Amino acid sequence: MREFRFVVWVLLLAACSNDEPTSVLDDETYQPTPVELNIPAFFKSSIIDPVIPISNPLTEEGIVLGKKLFFDPVLSVDHSISCADCHMPHSAFTDTNVLSEGVNGALGSRNAMPLFNLAWNFDELFFWDGSASSLENQVFHPVPDSSEMANTWEKVVSDLESDSEYPDLFFAAFAEEGIDSLKVAKAIAQFERTLISGSSKFDKYLANEVELTDEEQNGLAVFLDETRGDCFHCHGNPNNPLWTDNIFHNNGLDSSFADLGLGKITGDPADNGKFKTPSLRNLAFTAPYMHDGRFSTLEEVIDHYSEGLQNSATIDPLMKKVADGGVRLTDKDKANLKAFLLTLSDEDFVNDPSFR
Repeated sequence: MREFRFVVWVLLLAACSNDEPTSVLDDETYQPTPVELNIPAFFKSSIIDPVIPISNPLTEEGIVLGKKLFFDPVLSVDHSISCADCHMPHSAFTDTNVLSEGVNGALGSRNAMPLFNLAWNFDELFFWDGSASSLENQVFHPVPDSSEMANTWEKVVSDLESDSEYPDLFFAAFAEEGIDSLKVAKAIAQFERTLISGSSKFDKYLANEVELTDEEQNGLAVFLDETRGDCFHCHGNPNNPLWTDNIFHNNGLDSSFADLGLGKITGDPADNGKFKTPSLRNLAFTAPYMHDGRFSTLEEVIDHYSEGLQNSATIDPLMKKVADGGVRLTDKDKANLKAFLLTLSDEDFVNDPSFR
């Protein structure tokens, strides 16, 4: 709808008389249209609103541009893949591959993270290993990566400048002529901040719109019980709509590390094997799981915490039952925990036409 309004607006300007601006490029008073995020009511009562960078305010035109760039393969060296190829809307903006594929089938080393509720990432560290310092900064990483888009920013800018639409779209978004990598990053970050998931069955339960089954209720109890699931320390509780602490943990996947995670970024051995806690939202759509996609089902994830924990020098203290291999859930508690976790999946989000 935003794109439709923008096109109509440009056409109307073009139809004006000769003494009026014929496009946004000719309008010296032009400014992009400010926009506010559509924040769910429960978010507003539970966590503070996102802090939008002063250097990159949200605008209708910026979001339109960011969405177009996100779905356009122009960012890749051979124009074969876009951001959306690894972050697909119907999969909560991840993909179904164990490891994401770049141009010419090149394999990355990690599973693509889903994208939603990123505007509330208050520590401003992104990716599994925290290697990006802001939502804008994370856009810079995939373009030159040989296992992703394998491009150069010089070529990206050249391709965008020679396009029939992008120069006007960039001017509309930023009220100045010229295209550069920073504007690309800002526009995509604007679009990504609009990806808000807050309409799961559990959200509706909290709003007294639906009831949970007995299995789902027991699964929530398992989740919150320190002697059973003990999941809430890293993933929060019903008062945290993000369902993550956005912190880095070693959750006992391995006793030694081929991938150092946060440790590679900080250089601190105490950070080896630590990866960012993913949100538990939308698990129905985001398999496979973990930073390397090693678990193909939720049952495997639950089994890991129940009896598959591996000890190491940097194991998180929250993995209190590591000496026993895990929390040792009963089969019933495992099934109920899965039932609860699936209530956090948001059909409205993955089917929202404004995100496609």
